[in-house]
Amino acid sequence: MQIPAKADYAIRSLLTLADCQGAMSAERLAREQNLPPKFLGAIMSDLRREEIVRSRRGAEGGFELNRPANQITVADVLRALSGPMAGVRGQRPETLEYEGLAQPLRDVWVAVRASLRDVLEHVTIADIATNNLPEAVTRYTSDPDAWTTHTS
Repeated sequence: MQIPAKADYAIRSLLTLADCQGAMSAERLAREQNLPPKFLGAIMSDLRREEIVRSRRGAEGGFELNRPANQITVADVLRALSGPMAGVRGQRPETLEYEGLAQPLRDVWVAVRASLRDVLEHVTIADIATNNLPEAVTRYTSDPDAWTTHTS
């Protein structure tokens, strides 16, 4: 699974918003995280549309979290920007039907989705901002093999 830049930038911006008092402009968020301002502006608009952030106009305006950081999961952000997690050819894994030797493949795709949920639905913006990652993360990162990229 590839995490798109859009999701990475969104989460980094939400972490900055979680740490600040009041609203922050997209331009300032971009500066704080060294992100492309125009791209971040579009991302913040998507997050606003999905009610993860809200915006205020005026001199004190900008973006702010729409709910507490401990109520925004990484899964919420990914779904807001990309739709359902772990789709296969744009379909939900449980709706797929395979024949013959490929029949068990649906179970593999459902398990992949469940493992993603195991982590992403249990990690909040607050968890990351306070470096207090839940067991759903530390269980995987404590395995040295998790830190190794497998290429084949």
